[in-house]
Amino acid sequence: MLPSLVYVGMDVAKATLDLHAPTPPCPRSRQFANGPVGHRALVRWLQALGPVHVVCEASGGYERAVVTALQQAPIAVSVVNPRQARDFARAQGCLAKTDRLDARVLAEFGRHLQPAATPAPSAAQRQLAELVARRQQVQQLRCAERNRLEHTTHPAVRRQLQRHLISLDRQLEQLDIWLTELVDAQPSLAHKVARLCAVVGVGRITAVVLLATMPELGALNRGQAAALVGVAPFNRDSGPHRGHRLIGGGRAVARRALYMAALVAAFSNPRFQVFYQRLIAAGKAPKVALVAVMRKLIILLNQLLKNPEFQPT
Repeated sequence: MLPSLVYVGMDVAKATLDLHAPTPPCPRSRQFANGPVGHRALVRWLQALGPVHVVCEASGGYERAVVTALQQAPIAVSVVNPRQARDFARAQGCLAKTDRLDARVLAEFGRHLQPAATPAPSAAQRQLAELVARRQQVQQLRCAERNRLEHTTHPAVRRQLQRHLISLDRQLEQLDIWLTELVDAQPSLAHKVARLCAVVGVGRITAVVLLATMPELGALNRGQAAALVGVAPFNRDSGPHRGHRLIGGGRAVARRALYMAALVAAFSNPRFQVFYQRLIAAGKAPKVALVAVMRKLIILLNQLLKNPEFQPT
């Protein structure tokens, strides 16, 4: 008989990795350094356990290097939403929180829910995500500096802010050049960008941001595409009460990019313009109608990448 798969919980901190493996007859717990040496030791330890599937939380980037090391081993690893893991812990009555406890909870999370393994991104996908993330950071810095400049009266401070804004503008220009070079160097990525840009309202930067933040786009069904970007309405019903439907969750950066595209499409794309005006005529609030356009738009974009023969009309 083949040995059974063991789900191993891994709590990721900046400097350490806490592991819990519920292997029979007795569970094993270990701690490794969150660095190249520790990653190599971790891989050797996991390989000695037999077939394993590691489950960890997204930890603001501290998990990326170790996840890459596991995927290259190759060892199956799932990066799960921290909120889901915490809700699972509460459901089990585990209210305390330590690194060791979190590793044990993640092992139980994996055993009960059996999450799918997180696919390893290509080198181009990883670079694309980093460039888009940096572009988002620079945009936020520029917005903050502009707000400060508006309320600053000291001449020297104003000059300093203006110089910083010029520097940030140049950084944005450079990032856009790097993004263009990266897309043009990858035929498959360039093809996807061209497909998305075929929809009126979707610009090149919007397409790149969506592909960077939603690499699953084109491999989802309608509901998954809407939920992943956070524009799927959730029911709030109980007995005879029918609550107000609300959107929630999803990937914020992708949703912001989709919002701008939907705003243009609602007034410039005939397909979405008719849809938007029909909702307004039916009494829907403009923001509600715009979210409906966002949902319809992401479903269309997903279909464009999913079916090469599909053409937007």
